[in-house]
Amino acid sequence: MGKIVRIGCGAGFWGDTPEGPAQLVRSGGIDYLVMDYLAEITMSILARMKARRPELGYATDFVTMVMKPLAREIAGKRIRVVTNAGGVNPDACRDALLAVFREAGVDLKVAVVRGDDLSGEVERYRAQGVREMFSGAVMPAQAASVNAYLGAFPIAAALAAGADVVITGRVVDSAVVLGPLIHEFGWAPGQHDLLSAGSLCGHVLECGTQVTGGIFTDWREVAGWDDMGFPIAECSADGSFVVTKPQGTGGLVSTKTVAEQIVYEVGDPTRYVLPDVVADWSEVRLEQAGPDRVRVTGACGAAPTDSYKVSLTHPDGYRSAVTMMIAGREAAAKARATAEAILARAERLMKAAGFDGFSDRSIEILGSETSYGDHARAGDTREVVLKIAVRHVSKDALQIFGREIFPAATAMAQGLTGFAGGRPEPQPVIRLFSFLAPKNDVTVTIAGDVGEQTLSPYLPNAADAAPAAVPAPAECAAFDGPLATVPLIALAHGRSGDKGDIGNIGVLARDANYLPFIRRAATPEAVGRFFAHFVRGKVERFEWPGLEGFNFLLHQGLGGGGIASLRHDPQGKALAQIMMDFPVEVPARWLEAAGPLEGWSRDPA
Repeated sequence: MGKIVRIGCGAGFWGDTPEGPAQLVRSGGIDYLVMDYLAEITMSILARMKARRPELGYATDFVTMVMKPLAREIAGKRIRVVTNAGGVNPDACRDALLAVFREAGVDLKVAVVRGDDLSGEVERYRAQGVREMFSGAVMPAQAASVNAYLGAFPIAAALAAGADVVITGRVVDSAVVLGPLIHEFGWAPGQHDLLSAGSLCGHVLECGTQVTGGIFTDWREVAGWDDMGFPIAECSADGSFVVTKPQGTGGLVSTKTVAEQIVYEVGDPTRYVLPDVVADWSEVRLEQAGPDRVRVTGACGAAPTDSYKVSLTHPDGYRSAVTMMIAGREAAAKARATAEAILARAERLMKAAGFDGFSDRSIEILGSETSYGDHARAGDTREVVLKIAVRHVSKDALQIFGREIFPAATAMAQGLTGFAGGRPEPQPVIRLFSFLAPKNDVTVTIAGDVGEQTLSPYLPNAADAAPAAVPAPAECAAFDGPLATVPLIALAHGRSGDKGDIGNIGVLARDANYLPFIRRAATPEAVGRFFAHFVRGKVERFEWPGLEGFNFLLHQGLGGGGIASLRHDPQGKALAQIMMDFPVEVPARWLEAAGPLEGWSRDPA
């Protein structure tokens, strides 16, 4: 079989359970432990921490809750660790980690990857007229954090220099897996298919238990939520890998759980732009290789671009939100009337105090299927949770809003109770601004116990960097017989997420025979109408032939995205579940006895 490298991912975000790393170290039989801590909003939080206390700015859980209790076992089993826990202060993270190692009596070499922090270059980029890569907006006046998404080769260089632990700041999530694979198998910058395959492996692992049955559409198939198995990839030199998990743990590794993770937040599967490669995962194939074992093959790649994507976060005023319960007949109508009255009262008093009105507002009546827009069918439910959220440039203006919520308890609808969290305090709004920076402008180094090296970026020539031809769209289904309508969930499963203010929904056919009918029904225009209550921009649809599905991008679909959004679901995590009620016409005979959709009836939506 050749050399196999076992990589386990013990964290998919800052705040993930420390049980994951412990499980993998103690029963995973892994060679590498990797952990991904950095969402886009996390960078601005860490930047604020560092501004208050210069010794902070990294994911402290990595040091105190993961490495401190596991240091001796990691050293004894010769497991190497790669993580982006360094945040905006990887050197401070290294210092804290070395103190833990001294206390534990272990001798492990720690390297840091530097160069992603571009906060000192803001004015130069501003003078160059840099624009936001999606909206075209001009650069904001202030920046909370500015970080380039670095690639995997600096990680590989640190491992080659002898590092036992590699700490990075902002890198693409998949780099923490690709780096070890480059090091172990000697992959070179021009081996695009292998780099794409290694990046796919990193993408599959990066969200932890999301690939081992977490947030799976068919949730009843997954047992053991209380002890979910964290993912392990058994990787080969040809780029193929098997996804699995520690024996005896909960969860499920199937072609469907792996497929849902692959489509997560990718966009165009033929051109997923990463620092080290432009990945083409459109023909990826999945094979069930045994219980809780899925083999992944078929990734292709092209030369990378000459730029890094840069994530700049910036302050944009303040937000405030409150939730309360309202019970009784006409609960949803009472909730709507209560929200409108609170907002009108607060805005009247704000203007009397010399402030402008709210810059944005949101009313969501949870329990009445607000997220479904015109497709809601909750009816006259008798219990709802009212959520009101507002935004304003002034913190003091939002203090007036917070003060004028509780009077509703005696002045408005009966049945109002359960104010959550007391009087809301205004919170800063952090917005994302993404742009491209030439790789030649960014100096990347590794430093620490392995010495210091400066690394040059790999820049392809113009011919190598030419984009691949876009395949022609497949034909839609043609069917002359009688049709019946079923919800999409009868035909498909899926997963959704976010890229800034873009909602991403992956839809995967349960059977190849269903695919033409999904294609005919779920056009970009039809999906745009279905989500018209959310989407302010265009909807794009990308074919995903290898996985027999589609990827949809809902532009301006998340109300600003992240912490800039006032929605209860600012990251689009529920979009796929809403999409599962999208109506699709299929041959009526499929619903008959012994048909593939026996038991399904016409969707009332």
